[in-house]
Amino acid sequence: MKVLLTQYSAYHLWANQQIFETIEKLPEALQEQHIVSSFPSLKATLLHMLDAESIWWQRMKLLENINRPSENFTGSVSDVAKSLMQQSQQWHEWISNATEHMFEHEFIYYNTKREKFKQAIYQMLLHIFNHGTYHRGQLVTMLRQLDVNTIPPTDFIVWSRKRSII
Repeated sequence: MKVLLTQYSAYHLWANQQIFETIEKLPEALQEQHIVSSFPSLKATLLHMLDAESIWWQRMKLLENINRPSENFTGSVSDVAKSLMQQSQQWHEWISNATEHMFEHEFIYYNTKREKFKQAIYQMLLHIFNHGTYHRGQLVTMLRQLDVNTIPPTDFIVWSRKRSII
C-alpha cells in the first residue's frame, strides 16, 4: 500500500503544479472571473482544494479546533497555489515516512455538519487524491470557458509514463 500511496502523492503534487502554473500565468481578472461551476472562480476552486487538504491534515492530527484557511485568506492565486503545494508536500512527506501499519490506523473526526465518523488513514488519503483529481478536472473546464488554449495534461498515466521511459 505504501508504494501506491507514495506514487499517488507524488502524482498529486506534480498534477497540481502543472495546473497551477497555467492558472498563475493568467491575468488576475481571469483568475477571479465568475464562471458557472461548483465554485465561482478559479481562485475559489483553489481555495476549496486548500481547505479540504488542510482540514483533513488537521483531522488526522486530531486537532479539536479546525482552521479553514479560506476564512482569513486575503492573498493572491499564487499565494493559494503555494499554500496548497506546501500542504500537498506535507502529505507526501508523511506518506514517505509512514510505516505500512500507519495506513490502516483509524481515527475519529467530525465533518462540517458535526457528524462523527471513523476512517482509516489510507481511505482518507485516497479521498484526498481523488478529490484533487476531481477539482483539477473542474479547473480545466473553467480554463476552457476562459478561452485558455494551452492546458497541460494531468492524467496519472502521463505522470507515470514520464517516470518509466524505456
